[in-house]
Amino acid sequence: MRRVSSWGRLSADQHEVIALSDPAKVSSLVSGSNKPGIVHGMGRSYGDVCLNPGGVLWLTTGLDHFIAFDDNTGRLVCEAGVQLRDIQRLGIPRGWILPVTPGTQMVTVGGAIANDVHGKNHHVLGSFGNHVQRIKLFRTDGEAIECSPQTNPNWFAATVGGLGLTGVIVEAEIQLRRIAGPWLDTETVPYPSLDEFFQLADDSEAEWEHTVSWIDCISGDRGRGLFMRGNPTDVTQLPEPKGRKRTMPFVPPVSLVNRLSLRPFNIAYYNFKKWQAERAIVHYEPFFYPLDNLLQWNRMYGPKGFFQYQSVVPREVGQDAVQAMLEEIAHSNDGSFLAVLKTFGDRQSVGMLSFPQPGVTLALDFPNHGMRTHKLFERLDAIVREAGGRIYPGKDARMPRDLFEAGYPRLNEFLKYRDPGISSALSRRLMGS
Repeated sequence: MRRVSSWGRLSADQHEVIALSDPAKVSSLVSGSNKPGIVHGMGRSYGDVCLNPGGVLWLTTGLDHFIAFDDNTGRLVCEAGVQLRDIQRLGIPRGWILPVTPGTQMVTVGGAIANDVHGKNHHVLGSFGNHVQRIKLFRTDGEAIECSPQTNPNWFAATVGGLGLTGVIVEAEIQLRRIAGPWLDTETVPYPSLDEFFQLADDSEAEWEHTVSWIDCISGDRGRGLFMRGNPTDVTQLPEPKGRKRTMPFVPPVSLVNRLSLRPFNIAYYNFKKWQAERAIVHYEPFFYPLDNLLQWNRMYGPKGFFQYQSVVPREVGQDAVQAMLEEIAHSNDGSFLAVLKTFGDRQSVGMLSFPQPGVTLALDFPNHGMRTHKLFERLDAIVREAGGRIYPGKDARMPRDLFEAGYPRLNEFLKYRDPGISSALSRRLMGS
């Protein structure tokens, strides 16, 4: 037994941790558990999707081997514990890159599939599951299932975005994308209001593959921010960056994100970046993964940890809903350094419980201030519910069950494929078991 936290550091409960490292032994270890378990990879989910207090965690970081890679086609077969970082380092020198990648590359392939992660290019290439060609998983009754969009397609749709609840993913085949090199042609555009953001988003979709925005979440009705967009480029003569990674060395006694620090930081960051705004050739790592250079950055929120609240609402009501959420946040005097606003394209998600849907998504981090924070979330929930939106389970630690059920209309279909020997804190909270 040992204490395990997720990235939000909201709890550190005892778990029975069983390390999986030999694919040949996974089935016996999983089926031999005397208590329900859940897979745990790098623990970069923010909430309780990867936790099982008092129960079993099957740790997959030892399943970290590449099995096959075809330089001609870009097809990769690997174990589920391989990190996205290692795929990028294997593929990019050979002219291949992950088509879709989230805001950190320190997540496992299994976790990326189970949460159907998305990136900055959903309007072009969808989410991670759109590029998975095959999944192999073991059930806790000893059954092995291989599924793909063509073979056992319902199992595939249940497992992609299935929150780890259909079985233990042990192996996956992924289609990588041809790339000229590790560089992106990027541009940063300051905008003074949400009207400008939506205009930039609409205007950028046809010409730019990657689009994302930092928004000043405490600017109230102004909604100002910085719109960043990028395209792969064939520039090859630039030296690779040699930036040194830093580590948040300790957990401060109180959150460094607070009422005293938030407003001056957001003002300074907006004005500094506005002054710097320009077109530039940028290496893929700082563009895709800006926080990966500060290891253990989650410690800055102090001993009580933090929540991430990410929602998506339909495009036709997106501006009003985002405006209402920003106003609630500004009135609460809470807020986030790390506030991301972007649009999703009109692509159908693969998974029954996949989060992306056409619309606009807002993601914010909030220090845990107990009831005060939960009251704010209740007000944000009401806005999302009225707009017909949903909350991202992979980043959630407190979503009410009725909002989950309303936001994921294929839930009852998904439940047919649940493994009864798999359970998480999230599944018990939102599905009852």
